Amino acid sequence: MPPIKPPVPAPGIKNVVAVGSGKGGVGKSSVACNLAVSLALDGAQVGLLDADIYGPNQPQMFGVPDFAPQADEHNKIAPAEAHGIKLFSMGFLLEPDSAAIWRGPMLHAAVRQFLEDVSWGELDYLVVDLPPGTGDVQLSLSQAIPIAGAVIVTTPQSLALSDVRKAVSMFQKVSVPILGIVENMSEFACPNCGHSSRIFSEGGAQGLAAKYGVPCLGAIPLDPRICRSGEEGTPITLAHPDSTVAAAFRDIARQTAARVGRKEA
Repeated sequence: MPPIKPPVPAPGIKNVVAVGSGKGGVGKSSVACNLAVSLALDGAQVGLLDADIYGPNQPQMFGVPDFAPQADEHNKIAPAEAHGIKLFSMGFLLEPDSAAIWRGPMLHAAVRQFLEDVSWGELDYLVVDLPPGTGDVQLSLSQAIPIAGAVIVTTPQSLALSDVRKAVSMFQKVSVPILGIVENMSEFACPNCGHSSRIFSEGGAQGLAAKYGVPCLGAIPLDPRICRSGEEGTPITLAHPDSTVAAAFRDIARQTAARVGRKEA
């Protein structure tokens, strides 16, 4: 068997930050979307690669579901640009309501094409929204380009936390540093009285973070505006910048940037 080629840095991209989860339904794409926007709000040049091949939601979240990719003057694919973010997604290449039914080699080729043939330009961060789980796309990304680190998204339920352990193990096996864990849907704040309630379990993300020696980057409360903002194409960090949720995302972005910076030093 020929040796596996080491990952090669992409020209112009300083840091690749992967956003993953052990299972679906934990709000990973919302975290990736708002992490990218929050990094940009702090002055960084940011791109977002929607590598969730089977469920690409970022085009809708950024309000560009009908974007049609075109080649630029350098014969590269021009990404969409929305809310200060350069965005490319598998969703741009599929007909509405059609499914991508691809095996490993096709996924590997697609990941490489998204990295090499898209005109990303100069980026401080390329945030990559991964599919849930520990499959071919994660492996292909780790083999294609050096990854500064991974942000793992979970919810407080024990089932989600169990799958986070598998995600952490997978990233460790492919030598990708864990930047931290984000606990989504941590609590629900009543819009009428303001009282906060823990609907699910409590303290699981913090316990996992302590076990693996990584920080819990933050907790995102349940807020219907997150879903509504995503459906309307404006991330909540922009649609409701003074909200508790927006503040949490901004803090997570700053902690992520600080962790990446320490690994560069």
